[in-house]
Amino acid sequence: MGVRMGQNVGSVALRGLSHEEARSRLEKEGYNELPSEKPRSILAIVLGVVREPMFLLLLAGGAVYLLVGDREEALILLSFVFVIMGITFYQERRTERTLEALRDLSSPRALVIRESEELRIAGREVVCGDIVVLREGDRVPADGTLLSSTNLSIDESLLTGESVPVRKKAGGEVSEMERAGGDGTPFVYSSTLVVRGNGVAEMRATGAETEIGKIGKAIRSLESEKTGLQIQTERLVRDIALVGLLLFLVVVFVYGATRGNWLDGLLAGIALAMAMLPEEFPVVLTVFLVLGAWRISQQQVLTRNAPAVETLGAATVLCTDKTGTLTLNRMTVKTLFANGQLYDVDYDSGHVLPESFHQIVEYSILASQIDPFDPMEKAFKALGEHFLAATEHLHSDWMLEREYPLSERLLALSRVWRSPKGRDYVIAAKGAPEAIADLCHFSDVQEVDLARHISTLANKGLRVLAVAEAQFRADKLPTEQHDFAFEFLGLIGLIDPVRPTVQQAVQECYDAGIRVIMITGDYPETARSVAEYIGLAPRDEVITGPELEKIDDRTLKERIKTTCIFARTVPEQKLRLVKALRANGEVVAMTGDGVNDAPAMKAADIGVAMGKRGTDVAREASSLVLLDDDFSSIVHAVRLGRRIYDNIKKAMGYILAIHVPIAGVTLLPVLLNWPLILLPIHIAFLELIIDPASSVVFEAEPADPNVMRRAPRDPREPLFTRRQLSANLLHGVGILILVMLIYVGATTYGQNENQARTMAFTTLVIANLCLILSNRSWTDTFVGSVRRSNQALWYVSAGAVIFLAGALYLPALQGAFLFAPLSGAALIASVFAGLSSLILFEVSKMILRHYEKH
Repeated sequence: MGVRMGQNVGSVALRGLSHEEARSRLEKEGYNELPSEKPRSILAIVLGVVREPMFLLLLAGGAVYLLVGDREEALILLSFVFVIMGITFYQERRTERTLEALRDLSSPRALVIRESEELRIAGREVVCGDIVVLREGDRVPADGTLLSSTNLSIDESLLTGESVPVRKKAGGEVSEMERAGGDGTPFVYSSTLVVRGNGVAEMRATGAETEIGKIGKAIRSLESEKTGLQIQTERLVRDIALVGLLLFLVVVFVYGATRGNWLDGLLAGIALAMAMLPEEFPVVLTVFLVLGAWRISQQQVLTRNAPAVETLGAATVLCTDKTGTLTLNRMTVKTLFANGQLYDVDYDSGHVLPESFHQIVEYSILASQIDPFDPMEKAFKALGEHFLAATEHLHSDWMLEREYPLSERLLALSRVWRSPKGRDYVIAAKGAPEAIADLCHFSDVQEVDLARHISTLANKGLRVLAVAEAQFRADKLPTEQHDFAFEFLGLIGLIDPVRPTVQQAVQECYDAGIRVIMITGDYPETARSVAEYIGLAPRDEVITGPELEKIDDRTLKERIKTTCIFARTVPEQKLRLVKALRANGEVVAMTGDGVNDAPAMKAADIGVAMGKRGTDVAREASSLVLLDDDFSSIVHAVRLGRRIYDNIKKAMGYILAIHVPIAGVTLLPVLLNWPLILLPIHIAFLELIIDPASSVVFEAEPADPNVMRRAPRDPREPLFTRRQLSANLLHGVGILILVMLIYVGATTYGQNENQARTMAFTTLVIANLCLILSNRSWTDTFVGSVRRSNQALWYVSAGAVIFLAGALYLPALQGAFLFAPLSGAALIASVFAGLSSLILFEVSKMILRHYEKH
């Protein structure tokens, strides 16, 4: 059955729902999603916190204080339990909410028509009555019936178990949905996959009412997987925890055996275990990776799995499409070539289009969809409506009889029409010029002449298509386009403006040591023109798809080191390019939008799918999804990826460094038979600084100014290099020496035990804050990093100073902490010793930077 251009299917029905009606139905029907796991409840999060080792150690310390009859100490320590629970609970809830938001973003996308405009929305927002455009590679968002279709085949194996796709065909009166699996039916079902052709369908059932909902299938959710960082961190935590357990037993035994007080020995052991336990490491990774994915989504980039956040900062090559990624994907017809003449189209001049160009415009429209969504077909339709509205060259009453689609062998399509008054078929074809020349059976001389005109248009940076027409009188249409006697009508040059942000983004990539490779189906001249405009270099060498077929893998590995433009390529060739780049040791990000792009995206280190024009298959094969299809968004994501990785290293380095003096100040007095300096209550206080500092302050730290002016990191590089590990341990040992010098000095110059403890603890807290300030940047000085805003830092620092002042001067807290009032000189000495640690930190950073440069 043909589709008449004036029918409702082509016009009125495609108005779709109004935005208000869609909103109303969404409120009434609920989201188009199946019941899934609910977010963790408050009780579940609390139970998770209760099982944490740090929480159990705090409870054990409180119990020991109660056993020795020190109720005040026990109550304050137990109050810290609830404060730390609150901090952990806040972090957990923040992570849960972020994961929920990311699940919403990662919902399969659907292209709907509302108020006559195409709109890509989350599949969960589709409602009954929505008109949905289905294209090859898309997943059907809900159950519905076809209004129109062209060569449409759908894989329904998810519902039927049959792996062979079934043909779908619009037409006939439809009352009720039938079961899946029927061949030639107009029904489409949620979560099935379009494997060929395209169609337009009206949705009739959503969510639990769909076929997949009735048999209880669950939707995919955002799943986290262990990254290299997580594996390294787990090993580090495990090793330190084992050492901590051994030292705990040693301290309890040594203290109890030498001093005869096993309860105090148990307190000393608990304090050391708390000091040794780096429980912040897994928290930091979870918070940073989840919030990092959320921050990247704010830059219009959806992270589909956590390793992408980690890998982004290591990318050395960005392989990108031209159309829609580097350009706006808003085509406009710029130049026509017909009857041996060139004509530059000017919509604003008021001039009439010469008669000799009417036919090529007429047939370009006939070779396009009735209500086009493709940018080039939209451009043809706009051209016709502007110049041919009052002529006989627009045919709203013609009937479409058949379409011959594009194929891998022939990059051209033909549409067969019949006039109400005529008996002959009229065939309109459009496609790549060489494919149209093939259909028209050009001679060698004609092909050379055509190539000359193509170069003329391509050198202007235009996308070039050719148009042909044919007549056919037999009753039965042939099986192939080649069986028609086509006549060449001419060339159409379209311009797709480059995105205004691309030039700066490309330069930023070069500053960051990242190569940019453009892969396009366009002509070399067009690709060179765009490359020159955006600053892509080098531009002197271009490899075309036909050349690529003749090059062996070894030669390609060498040539791809210096070539950054690949033209007239087909999607399948992207996989070869990815393999060649990776064989050269590159870390590759590859963009794609079609079904055929999926293997290359899967093979790349980072697959980047287009969110607007990309298929669901491409998105499922990707690590990242560009929600706005903009190349500059990839560069923003790389910058954020580097920032996230840098901040993880800063937080981890801080945690490692600060645990050294805490553990040392806890252990040394036991080994030297001194009075204990730090007790569980002191370490609990320090945790109130360490926890938010490591997971909130460093996560919010802005990127270093030079983050995009350095070479990509080696992905095989461990979290801590030997030099960085040495520097962090040096910081920790430096703080330990300062604290012990203050303690020994205090006892030497007549301070009692509690006064010496107070001075040592004050020094440790101030040095801790200085360590946070210094660790904000390893490439900038302390003064330089202070100029960058970080509100979380000042909140944590102010809270720590206020609470320290309370412990020093409020009698109740003084007693609980076993502190004593300090003279002005003693307080100044403690604060000055803590502040002097900054000198150590800054000098060590300078030395590290010097060695890394050399």
